[in-house]
Amino acid sequence: MARVGACGKTPVGGHNRTSIKRTGVVTAMTDASEFFVVHESGAYLHGTRADLEIGGLLVPGRPSNFEEGRISNHVYMTRVLAGAVLAAQLAAGPGRERVYVVEPQGSVEDDPNVTDKKFPGNPTHSYRSREPVRIVGEITDWVGHSPEYLQAFRDRLEELRRNGLAVIYD
Repeated sequence: MARVGACGKTPVGGHNRTSIKRTGVVTAMTDASEFFVVHESGAYLHGTRADLEIGGLLVPGRPSNFEEGRISNHVYMTRVLAGAVLAAQLAAGPGRERVYVVEPQGSVEDDPNVTDKKFPGNPTHSYRSREPVRIVGEITDWVGHSPEYLQAFRDRLEELRRNGLAVIYD
């Protein structure tokens, strides 16, 4: 089962109520501006374009969702729905954008790519693990970021690349 990056489909939206199941499909909606608000379930979330099976494992050592030709040594996740949605929307690949609920099977650490960067600490609740994470559900009804926001985000990433500052600590 391949680990694929964040989703790219046009999501649906409308309200801020969220429900979650531990197995099967999870239904949720969120305000796309809530980048520091932990999902009310407290669960770890993973955004991707991969069609993954509930109960399956995401494992390190797979192609990166965000950098062609690169193998990722970690599985990345967040507790913030807006962050998982962004990851899904930015992920490479042909599949539809998806946000999965995952459970780490081992140790988890702060993602050094975002921790203590623009803001002190880890306010985006971004994490990674060198060990597998189990897929326990999927959030299927979420609000995506606007095309303008996504383009501005991509433009900032491209500027970092041009300036040699797009370093991924993996």
